[in-house]
Amino acid sequence: MSLFDKFGKKDDDTVEIEKTDTKGWDAITAAFEKLYPDQKDPKHYGVLIPWELGGDDPLTGISIYETGEYYHFVTYGLSEIFEKETDDPEISGYGMEFTLKLRKAAIDPADEEGELRCICGIFQKIARITFEHGECFRANEYLYTGQTSGIDLHQKSALTGFIMITDTDAGSIDTPNGKVDFVEFIGCTDAELFALRNKELTVAELYGKLGSDVTDYTRSSVI
Repeated sequence: MSLFDKFGKKDDDTVEIEKTDTKGWDAITAAFEKLYPDQKDPKHYGVLIPWELGGDDPLTGISIYETGEYYHFVTYGLSEIFEKETDDPEISGYGMEFTLKLRKAAIDPADEEGELRCICGIFQKIARITFEHGECFRANEYLYTGQTSGIDLHQKSALTGFIMITDTDAGSIDTPNGKVDFVEFIGCTDAELFALRNKELTVAELYGKLGSDVTDYTRSSVI
């Protein structure tokens, strides 16, 4: 089974948050409301059953903000979004949350909901690697699985994996629970990722060739 198999959610995909200490969550929201001050109620996908209660999805939620050009995803759950539980006062949880900018023009309007859920599903699968194996994903790294099917809903895109950079808008924030880096994922082709794997170029060099941090399902390979 591919890491990027399609994401299927139950009909009710929200959960009531009963935590009283939400300073970590609020810090993430505040960072994105600073970027998008007119969006106080973005589209949000929560989980039906929280991870700590036996659910399949480790991320508590994913919000999606919008510009005219793209959707901007941000996760909640890799950092300490509720009370402080780890010993390191400088770092919140795993010290990261995932983001991605998905170009709107590359999506069939009829598939919009499915495409948004597809990205959410990918992020849940990647976060599961962190929760189960302790592997963190940082800027200037890449995620290559060797698959050739696209990461989009219908798996037709040439994009098969990701490089990661520091989110060009959100950057990093200091929260009451410690620092959080917003790690932005950018969709890349098999040829691009293979070149990284073979050390033919670095993530920074590939990012320079792309010329954009927006994931575009319709673009061709730059390699």
